[in-house]
Amino acid sequence: MIAVSHSAKNRSARHGDVDVVRPGGPRGPAQTDGPLPHDHTQAILETTKRVAALLKTSGQRFALAGSVAAFAHGLPPRFQHDTDFCVMREDADAVIKALEEGGISMRQAPEDWLVKGRSGGEEIDLIFELARRPVSEALLDRAVVLPVDSVWMPVLSPTDLMDSRLAALCEHYCDFGDLLPMARMLREQIDWDRMYRDHRDAPLADAFFYLLERLRVIPPRRAPETARGTRGAPGAETDDTDLVNGIRAMSAVRAQ
Repeated sequence: MIAVSHSAKNRSARHGDVDVVRPGGPRGPAQTDGPLPHDHTQAILETTKRVAALLKTSGQRFALAGSVAAFAHGLPPRFQHDTDFCVMREDADAVIKALEEGGISMRQAPEDWLVKGRSGGEEIDLIFELARRPVSEALLDRAVVLPVDSVWMPVLSPTDLMDSRLAALCEHYCDFGDLLPMARMLREQIDWDRMYRDHRDAPLADAFFYLLERLRVIPPRRAPETARGTRGAPGAETDDTDLVNGIRAMSAVRAQ
């Protein structure tokens, strides 16, 4: 079970974090929307660090998710429009209270699986469901503590991060441009057997696995003759064709 405050290393980092982003102290909370750097990348990082410091100080369990989590694992910063944190639904009220007391404005979202916040002009998502499954203690236990722009915090494990990205693939969003670098960099840390098992019935995820196999990022799931089919077997010659056509179709969707 990850407990950031139980590690001497993390205690030191946490105390350093609070010195930097400490709310207003005994005189009241900090300003809700203080100025952040004009650079979007740095602004997202500053917001991420502020939220993490508040949650660590209040003792709330969480794990960083999304594009900032990928950055924490070593990928180049390709941040989206917000920073994402996984929390358990039963902890939502306490988490929201901790952030509001720290000067962060929170609001309900139309979706019932997240709550939104805003700090310094940047959006914050508190997520209760990841990859269509509730955020659980087990998921938070698997998180790894990593530095994000010098501030240590729990971050989704590589396997859970990839799992969440594969689950998000759909006909309207199928961008392998972010997934491929992640798979290359984290391939030895990802449980690919679990990925196959959890996403074997999802055609878009299966197409991505096929692409990784052809690029030799991961080993093939089947012997070559099985993967390609045996000539004359019913449907055997359509296996590769269907996957290639699927990848072409997804590229067309992305181009739109």
